[in-house]
Amino acid sequence: MEQLINDLKQQIKEALNLEELSLEDFDADAPLFGEDGIGLDSIDVLEIIVLLEKRYGIRLESPKEGKAIFRSVRTIAEYVQANSKKN
Repeated sequence: MEQLINDLKQQIKEALNLEELSLEDFDADAPLFGEDGIGLDSIDVLEIIVLLEKRYGIRLESPKEGKAIFRSVRTIAEYVQANSKKN
């Protein structure tokens, strides 16, 4: 799981051009949205969804599930681990 989390942190950082954020400062349990997190927005979510589709073969079926999935990098990793079609 830790390797997947590190991979996702790197992939998200690259996809969203988060150059100011070092991987060491990118806490896997920190909220991705809001003032307490790294401050992502809805456009960033779309980029992450595309990343998950291309890299892991995951398609989100319901927008309702997105809020729980995109809470943190760890919750994304848990979802990828449970649902990835590309191992």
